[in-house]
Amino acid sequence: MSSTLPPNDDPYAALIPELRSLAQRGIQRSYRKNTVLINEGEAGDSLFVLLKGGVKVFAMDENGREITYGTIDAGDYFGEMSLDGGPRSASVITLEACTCAVLSRTQVSEHLAEEPGFAINLVAQLIRRARAATEAARNMALLNVYGRLVALLEERRSDTPDGESITLQAITHQDIANRVGASREMVSRLLKDLEKGGYIELGAKRITLKKKLPSRW
Repeated sequence: MSSTLPPNDDPYAALIPELRSLAQRGIQRSYRKNTVLINEGEAGDSLFVLLKGGVKVFAMDENGREITYGTIDAGDYFGEMSLDGGPRSASVITLEACTCAVLSRTQVSEHLAEEPGFAINLVAQLIRRARAATEAARNMALLNVYGRLVALLEERRSDTPDGESITLQAITHQDIANRVGASREMVSRLLKDLEKGGYIELGAKRITLKKKLPSRW
């Protein structure tokens, strides 16, 4: 369910200048937690600029099994893959209450015509997401479940100095299973083994990485 938001002090505070001018062309809408904004396979011509909150990008197979491609936070945008008129390539659901600026394909085209420099931002976005999709596909094809688990957890450590621990918040075993393409039971078993080995510490919806994880188990 969505509703048009009343004006507030600065709904575009999280945006870089190039994205701010784009968002100002759209209609601000608020969405409750667990609202599906985009359905995989459906036609769509809207681009969403996320002003507040976070969303999850995912797909479901015919058996209802979910695979999570990633999350998007405020200050970013999504839905650009269908601006060519093709079907949506993934579904998007809100992880919390969100505020978005929603733009039509026509509005995006007008923005590109008036501010052609934004095309560089759009191309860079597509490249980043294509690179992430390629890496995810590579991991699925070449790594076993443990290898994919390590790749996911160590990815979150990228900005942390070697030897320092880091705590991942608001993450569940099911979240990880959806990201690595495995069952929750298998992920839980692997995490318990790593905890016994002193590599991680498990808590309620959190995982503390205490030291670098072994590449093989």
